[in-house]
Amino acid sequence: MQVMEYLDKSGVKYELSEHKPTFTAQHMAAEEHESGEFVAKPVIVKVDGDYMMCVLGACFKIDLGALKVQLGAENVELAREEEIAGICGGCDIGAEPPFGNLYNLPTIMDKALEMHDHIVFQGGTHESAIRISMADYTKLAKPRMMEFGYHTTY
Repeated sequence: MQVMEYLDKSGVKYELSEHKPTFTAQHMAAEEHESGEFVAKPVIVKVDGDYMMCVLGACFKIDLGALKVQLGAENVELAREEEIAGICGGCDIGAEPPFGNLYNLPTIMDKALEMHDHIVFQGGTHESAIRISMADYTKLAKPRMMEFGYHTTY
């Protein structure tokens, strides 16, 4: 199911915008004139052989060690592009929307993202962005909250 179809069926309000192709969440933030703190980037990880979607701000990087400790896991690693393509069919690689439930994956969200009133994310292509309230996002994605991101500077 495409993310806009999912949002429409869920009855939540969202804004869709188009921009020139971007291939990182930080570049999308610039194109959308948003702070990277409001741009949600999904990162697919493999936790003891099972996949999960981690969602954090564009200006954050994932701390796999912190995630491993909080999950009580033996092994946590980033999923490879070919694995992601197999999991997240129907969208461009690297433009996955931050809804693990669309791909039968549990969703974990970094607490730093939770404090914002809205998020912006790629709508399945490198040319589209969706803005949604944080309340609606958490209602739909039902993410588990953890602290696993650290702020970076570009």
